[in-house]
Amino acid sequence: MKILATAALALCTAFGAAAQAVDVKLTVTNEAAGPRIEPTVYGHFVEHLGRGVYEGLWVGPESTIPNTRGWRNDVVGALRQVGIPVMRWPGGCYADDYDWRDGIGDPAKRPVRFNKWWGGTESNRVGTHEFMDLVEQLGSEAYMAGNMGSMPPRAMAEWMEYMTADGKTALADERRRNGRDKPWTIKYFGVGNESWGCGGNMRPEYQSDLHNQYATFLRGQTVRVASGDGTGNDHLIEVLMQRSAAHMDALTLHYYTMPGDWSKKGDATGFDMQAWARTLHSARGIDNRISAITKIMDKHDPAKRIALYVDEWGTWYDTPQGASALYQQNSLRDAMVAAVSFNAFHRHTARVKMANIAQMVNVLQAMALTEGAKMVLTPTFHAFDLYKPFRGATPLQAQLQAPPFRTGDIELPAVEASVARAADGSTLLALVNLDPQRPARVATNLKAAAQGRVLTAAAIDAHNTFDKPKAVVPAPYSARPGPQGLTLELPAKSIVVVSVPKH
Repeated sequence: MKILATAALALCTAFGAAAQAVDVKLTVTNEAAGPRIEPTVYGHFVEHLGRGVYEGLWVGPESTIPNTRGWRNDVVGALRQVGIPVMRWPGGCYADDYDWRDGIGDPAKRPVRFNKWWGGTESNRVGTHEFMDLVEQLGSEAYMAGNMGSMPPRAMAEWMEYMTADGKTALADERRRNGRDKPWTIKYFGVGNESWGCGGNMRPEYQSDLHNQYATFLRGQTVRVASGDGTGNDHLIEVLMQRSAAHMDALTLHYYTMPGDWSKKGDATGFDMQAWARTLHSARGIDNRISAITKIMDKHDPAKRIALYVDEWGTWYDTPQGASALYQQNSLRDAMVAAVSFNAFHRHTARVKMANIAQMVNVLQAMALTEGAKMVLTPTFHAFDLYKPFRGATPLQAQLQAPPFRTGDIELPAVEASVARAADGSTLLALVNLDPQRPARVATNLKAAAQGRVLTAAAIDAHNTFDKPKAVVPAPYSARPGPQGLTLELPAKSIVVVSVPKH
């Protein structure tokens, strides 16, 4: 009996049953709140650093770890399950020190380079052909990050020609000699990366001129993406929109979430309630940053031809001593950050057409962690999986009335929501209870039953390990309407995503 009582107590703690529920009201309309949610909002970012590429994704065809042409089968299989609409590669800061010619031809003869930004050496064993093989294995789209920081425009144009040219050109023939007859399709191409920082420490005016020069040689071949903001610099966005709008199809925003600052970012686990609240408060700030950039873009591009790509986002904590570069554990808090970010992207579909979490494996807010032949999926992976129904759905106008919760000097809404209409006419609800202690009771004006899943755990820093890979995993969730409509009970610190059929 004692064992049963302990288990019951743990279950109640996990679902917040010990605290009184807060009352929330959600009124859903059938009016669209913007264009559809592009699937590419659920995109990814892969950079050559730490164990992100080597070991995390690539083990080589000679490895005893099961693989397909060098890419490990367990990670690729999991990524196929969640769906990878687009991948950005090879950086990041690494891209602006990358010579694409280092990564083609005989793997045994490729040069070994020093990784200037992230330390260690780069074998170049994974180059263009290998990455594009991964793209095809995942059924994804390629978003290539071009080097505007340290190579001439001709080199960028030649890389594009090498990848995409048909017919009998010298570069197309070189690609064929290296094993690829059919040209690839490169839908997205980044003209530089973080030009205000590691991509060259450029003044906005200088960057704009340089962007125009490089982008000229990519005209008509791909979506040309300008390196945008990562420091809250409105002037940079103004300059790019004034001087480079004719030479870009999208510009970028980089937004990282942390409970501290760049000098002491904070720990990935073992944190307290204040760090929980500070992290979520930081994550919710992405909405204001997108709004500020959108306001500037609307002034110069009222037709909204130019998209905003949030092509680096996610949590960034201090790397544990002895760990590989930018490695961090991933907890329930990270899944909450992902959900908050998704909800923000859904509110800005008129501009936000792509987002890329940083990064895919073993680096920052990863989808999976590996150790030798072992792999574990993170709470962030499960958040992506929960939100899959929103891809291609139309966001709907809705009114949410939720009380705040306070921790120290931080105030947050108890509940966040995103509402959309799926292609079959059903209503999709994503409800995020940010309060780590109190459950919430969400009363809606919907009349049909809800079916979906919930993600929660007993501790605010609960996480999956190789020994306990299912500490934080989704569970089935359902709710039936009462006389007043559909009410959903949310556990404390939880994400609930459900579908409500058309009624």
